[in-house]
Amino acid sequence: MDGVNAKRRENFTGRILVAALLATVLIIIFTTSSDFSTPNAFSRHETGVTHVLVTGGAGYIGSHAALRLLKDPYRVTIVDNLSRGNMGAVKILQKLFPEPGRLQFIYADLGDAKSVNKIFAENAFDAVIHFAAVAYVGESTLEPLRYYHNITSNTLVILEAMAAHHVKTLIYSSTCATYGEPLKMPITEQTPQMPINPYGKAKKMSEDIIIDFSKTTNMAVMILRYFNVIGSDLEGRLGEAPRAELREHGRISGACFDAARGIIPGLKVRGTDYKTADGTCIRDYIDVTDLVDAHVLALANAKPGKVGIYNVGTGKGRSVKEFVEACKKATGVDIKVEYLSRRPGDYAEVYSDPTKIRRELNWTARYTDIQESLKVAWRWQKSHMNGYGPSNATD
Repeated sequence: MDGVNAKRRENFTGRILVAALLATVLIIIFTTSSDFSTPNAFSRHETGVTHVLVTGGAGYIGSHAALRLLKDPYRVTIVDNLSRGNMGAVKILQKLFPEPGRLQFIYADLGDAKSVNKIFAENAFDAVIHFAAVAYVGESTLEPLRYYHNITSNTLVILEAMAAHHVKTLIYSSTCATYGEPLKMPITEQTPQMPINPYGKAKKMSEDIIIDFSKTTNMAVMILRYFNVIGSDLEGRLGEAPRAELREHGRISGACFDAARGIIPGLKVRGTDYKTADGTCIRDYIDVTDLVDAHVLALANAKPGKVGIYNVGTGKGRSVKEFVEACKKATGVDIKVEYLSRRPGDYAEVYSDPTKIRRELNWTARYTDIQESLKVAWRWQKSHMNGYGPSNATD
């Protein structure tokens, strides 16, 4: 009898050991499975940490803004379809900020509402800085529908996702192109908006949608209207590397550098018969470092139920001819210049009155010497002769 009982006890003990072993295995499986793991830093709100979605964060301005946010430090998620952005810029940011929970990149198209909604559902965003957009005046006159889809429709998608997932802060990347060609200079935030090209019209439509939507919510909104952006990261980590096929439509600084490097035979200046001192267009050139500082201040000062609208410029206009001379000095190259007829959609004179942003956000442009800004950008160009390299892959 005792032998039988002992055998029963052994069997019982063995079953307990087997059950414990199985339970341990199941616990390991569940805790290591992505479906049952503890939410990562990006998927939960954390006291004292602001998680910012940066759309278009692989682009020229977006990548510089992401760098600035990470230095503060914010938690950053970049969403970009790389149609204009560069994966190389993202990789540099990833190397600079490798700590878990600081930076993630998601490859997605903002025109895909299902994908955007999934991104918002899986991430706990506190704010959105919406940079992503095609942004060339000349190209917009050739492909207007593309611009309305990419700028206006995609902004609608972002707003709908923000509403569905209760994200209450938006910093919107707009443009002085919404003003068109005002009768009076400098441009203030009260200057009538009468855009004359599809790029400016699409941006103004987006602004109108944002403002109308904000009236029905408690959103904190900041709209920043940029003037002409130049320069690059002062420490030489990031720069501007547009697609080769877009050089014709791109910023004048990019064209100057291409001419200085011999990629193109010379610089084409479009329009010499404007009613300005030297016949060429006058623009307000803002350094990208100053611009991204304005975004961080806007984010810090965004208030629920309020819409802030600010011009981001230096308050001083320079002609295209002045700019070209500064570029020649910055690069040390006597760039050949060809003068052509006006480009469709351009306007003669645009420069800002930055009084409001200085008064309300305590922001003032610091890097106002365009030759120095161009020197900084030129250093990056010379050390990145192929830009960031291939940028149509996510690996």
